[in-house]
Amino acid sequence: MGIAVGPLHMRRSIFIQAPPSRVWHEFESYERITAWFGHGHEIHRFEPRLGGEVDFSVDIGGERKHFGGAVILVEPEREITFEDYWLPLTEGARPSFWTLRLTPLYGGTLVEILQHGLERFGADAADVLEGLEGSWDLKHLKRLRAIVEGRG
Repeated sequence: MGIAVGPLHMRRSIFIQAPPSRVWHEFESYERITAWFGHGHEIHRFEPRLGGEVDFSVDIGGERKHFGGAVILVEPEREITFEDYWLPLTEGARPSFWTLRLTPLYGGTLVEILQHGLERFGADAADVLEGLEGSWDLKHLKRLRAIVEGRG
């Protein structure tokens, strides 16, 4: 059940007072995910189906950088996982992964964003993790909660 998350990972989470079925609705289409995750990231493609493609971009040092890959797991109302390559792909590139996970909890849902598989970066893994930890906040998840709970 779900993708195994290794020891080197970044995790952000939030509790939403709604069942996973309601929260999952916000992951089911390009239009829905753009409404909450498109703040800070630009979403160029999001196909939430096994084998679908994901293409996001973010501004790094004044330059627009694309990342994404194939959707490798979809468990409706529970989890979606996709590859995270810097695009365009370079020969021999290995992805890390993003998992968006929903867990029923106390009549609501714990929503987690996990960026994992960082062990693949070898000796650079600790620096990659430190950079991720320092750059992520909760703005995306707070926007998702506002939408789902009817405050956004």
